[in-house]
Amino acid sequence: MNAMTSSEPQAYLNGQWLPASQASIGLADAGFVLGATVSEQLRTFGGKLFRLEAHLDRLERSLAITGVTPGITRQEFQQIAMQLAETLGLKAHDVHPQVADTDSVGYTDVTGGSRVTFATGLAAYHAGLDIRQQMQARAAILWECKSDQVTWEDGLFRHGDKTFTFRELAGKLNQTGGPVVGRASVDPEGPTNGFGTHIVDVEVDPDTGKVTILRYTAVQDAGKAIHPSYVEGQMQGGSVQGIGWALNEEYFYDDQGKMRNASYLDYRMPTALDLPMIDTIIVEVPNPAHPFGVRGVGETPIVAPPAAVAAAIHNAIGARLFELPMAPHRVWAAIRDKATAG
Repeated sequence: MNAMTSSEPQAYLNGQWLPASQASIGLADAGFVLGATVSEQLRTFGGKLFRLEAHLDRLERSLAITGVTPGITRQEFQQIAMQLAETLGLKAHDVHPQVADTDSVGYTDVTGGSRVTFATGLAAYHAGLDIRQQMQARAAILWECKSDQVTWEDGLFRHGDKTFTFRELAGKLNQTGGPVVGRASVDPEGPTNGFGTHIVDVEVDPDTGKVTILRYTAVQDAGKAIHPSYVEGQMQGGSVQGIGWALNEEYFYDDQGKMRNASYLDYRMPTALDLPMIDTIIVEVPNPAHPFGVRGVGETPIVAPPAAVAAAIHNAIGARLFELPMAPHRVWAAIRDKATAG
């Protein structure tokens, strides 16, 4: 992860970062449809506790980061490790994330709600500050000065003309008291706003009502994309989930109230065969409520697809649908009703 060097909003497009003012989306004018919508989401964290520990061992001269967030993935934990590395001026590969249990760390809230990279990353940042403070005290022992006389600047511990890199000082831990463990518990308050715009081209078969997604683009403000490819994956996965909500996913009950499609063989979710590649554009406007500008990502792209697809279908057939999913029989009925009404 690179430190933020510019306050100008950035956009991640075709594998490279550009000023947002230079990024653009090409829209295919296929003569069918074009629908777009904006989804805005406000996330508030209150009463949600996140804990993390980071263990520094002299022998490996590396950090083992331990956290408990039920259901967390390796990719999510890697983004947390990257934030700890940034706090300590280390390389991301110097931090080794490990998922522990509640006997090791204690209660931590669940994985979900677009909160992991934001909130657990905040815990990693504060655990890093705890480590830095302890390391300053260790340097003070070696330099025979007070800990408040040791400063941290540009990845170096300093006292007068004396300096230690983090690795150099970590190699002397046994001379000053042994391993260091940084800890943090955070309960973040306030919003982490999520903003997204989705653009979709669809084709509607007037004889059957079947809707085909021709092209789909998701644009989202991720604050600071800690790991852009992971952010893209979240945007794509959320978009596909929202498209399923828009077009396919529905429970069916019989007259006795029994669900008739209670397995994944019968519950229709979109697959790779149903959709084109989901194009993504990441816009970076740092979140002032986070030290690295992170915003929640995962849920915003789920919200926009139904509205975007509905707008596109309206442009195609001239009729609006107000019930989800917009399955073929409902689209066909809307086409019929419009034709009947003249």
